[in-house]
Amino acid sequence: MTCTTTARTLLLGHSPDPDDAFMFYGLATGKVDPGRWRFEHVLQDIATLNDRALSGELHITAVSIHAYPAIADRYALTACGSSMGDGYGPMLVARTPLEIADVRGLTIAVPGETTTAFLALNLLLGRGTFEHKVVMFDEILSCVERGDADAGLIIHEGQLTYRNHNLHCIIDLGRWWKDQTKLPLPLGGNCIRRDLGDVNMREITAILKRSIQYSLDHREEAVAHALQYARDMGSELADRFVGMYVNDWTLDYGDTGRQAVRLLLKRGAEIGLVKPLDDIEFIEG
Repeated sequence: MTCTTTARTLLLGHSPDPDDAFMFYGLATGKVDPGRWRFEHVLQDIATLNDRALSGELHITAVSIHAYPAIADRYALTACGSSMGDGYGPMLVARTPLEIADVRGLTIAVPGETTTAFLALNLLLGRGTFEHKVVMFDEILSCVERGDADAGLIIHEGQLTYRNHNLHCIIDLGRWWKDQTKLPLPLGGNCIRRDLGDVNMREITAILKRSIQYSLDHREEAVAHALQYARDMGSELADRFVGMYVNDWTLDYGDTGRQAVRLLLKRGAEIGLVKPLDDIEFIEG
């Protein structure tokens, strides 16, 4: 008599972007052994994933670091899977060159109120000093170009393609954060549901880390896979974008990355945008 074990299905949420597609290439294509687990990939924009994490719908999910305190009772951050802007990151753009002081009081198109970009913008300008409207991240450039907003807060590939819309960069928030703190800007991370238990959380995190390592070790084929999610980008730009956000930081935050997460959320709590956290747990795999 043969005994078979049915793999448990885990819902894995991530954004339909080249960096996440690259990161999970090994798992999505069967190049990395998932062990006793089966991963069902759920592709949605980061603001939607942040909202879904509030109700604990997904077992593992990408999440904005800004959103993490609201779900920390249900999820732990995995030590791998981060997106860090080391001297670069979300940008504020407009149709004409502007000084920072000129932006206060204007209406800014933002990709979501729980995104780390929105938190960084509030840290820069001051909470309550500007108006904002939420626009899907991939529509912000067109929104600003049409004049439907005075400025736009852009994430993902918009950081590399905004000039195609005849827009000007007012400030790079990743550069600003680095100048202020000497630290990278922790934009996003992966979270895993605590009710899976400590042993399972570590085992699953190790699988995720192997997928990231596989992609870094097989960069050319992983980038080719990621190209299907590269909006307005050819292979050269997509490869550059992937390199910006999938690197050694993604394999592990390290002490510096952990420090950056704690400082960002501390400053967010000081202006009342996030609730204070006593400590932040990072699950090692």
